[in-house]
Amino acid sequence: MSSTASKAGSNVLRYSALAAGIFYGFTHQRSISAAEKAAAAQREYEHKQELINKAKEAYAKSKQPVSAVSTPSGQTVNQDPMSPNFDIEAYFSALLAKA
Repeated sequence: MSSTASKAGSNVLRYSALAAGIFYGFTHQRSISAAEKAAAAQREYEHKQELINKAKEAYAKSKQPVSAVSTPSGQTVNQDPMSPNFDIEAYFSALLAKA
């Protein structure tokens, strides 16, 4: 009787250890997966934030006023061709004098 009792006790112990190992492995894998998902979400957020900052810089750069070219006489020439005060002759004269 003692051999069957010890065999049954060792089987209970063996299967209990197996169940505990499976439970530990499952919970450990879940924690690793959660940490990886959080890190991936953080990297994605930082990437989007970087793109937003680049877009803001590009927008600010595109909205800066167009610089004016100085003529030899000291006057500034409007370089914006959409401006009603744009003078193409003065613009080309200033470019030729600059070169």
